[in-house]
Amino acid sequence: MPRRLKILVAEDDPVIRLGLKSYLAHLGHDAFLAANGREALNLVRSTALDMALLDIQMPMTDGLEAAKTIARKYPMPMIIITAYSEKDLIEKAAQLPIQGYLIKPVNERDLAAAIPIALARYEETQALTREKAELEESLETRKLVDRAKGKLMQGGLSEEDAYLTIQRQAREGRMTMKQAAEAILSA
Repeated sequence: MPRRLKILVAEDDPVIRLGLKSYLAHLGHDAFLAANGREALNLVRSTALDMALLDIQMPMTDGLEAAKTIARKYPMPMIIITAYSEKDLIEKAAQLPIQGYLIKPVNERDLAAAIPIALARYEETQALTREKAELEESLETRKLVDRAKGKLMQGGLSEEDAYLTIQRQAREGRMTMKQAAEAILSA
């Protein structure tokens, strides 16, 4: 059975909001309700939520603005729910880090399909972001080690001996290769 999620439902129409709450409860999830974008952002700040369903057209802060803020400060999977299928709104939504876009009227079947897909897309994005950061760090380390090797080689060491020197300094100093290379370069 899928895990029970805490899902923000930001929708200004009370009938739709309660309908979505009912669908989510039937699917085994807990709904946290907001009638406008400001309430949605307050809930996101105060509650550990797993996902957000955001209506585009809401008072105070619309769903697109709320999605931008959530993505920047409180990242989580997000699905836009709207009665509007206009091309310009879809294009604006496509520029955001959202994982789904549903056209009203949304039914339980739509949510049952959209939620796991949004979770999977979000996890993929997070994994790719982590992998990118690791690759960037690895590349930066490699560049520093190469520069440190170059400095040691200017002192007469072979490339292999220079590398082994950096490796030994890292081990003996209980530091990373990057830190050892930085120490050599700053000496």
